[in-house]
Amino acid sequence: MLSNIGIPGLILILVLALIIFGPKKLPEIGRAFGQTLKEFKNSARELTSDGIEDLKQEIKETNEELSK
Repeated sequence: MLSNIGIPGLILILVLALIIFGPKKLPEIGRAFGQTLKEFKNSARELTSDGIEDLKQEIKETNEELSK
């Protein structure tokens, strides 16, 4: 999705953001966006690791049942 924007598109987006929000608000918006992205990544990583742990537990239980 973002790979189709290109450099001119990014410059246009940055100029529009500067016009709409002003130079004082842009750092605050960027910081908030970065924190949100970080929280999203951590949540996704946690969900993935929980799923992997559950799968390992199921495999272990299945192996134990088969070995009986």
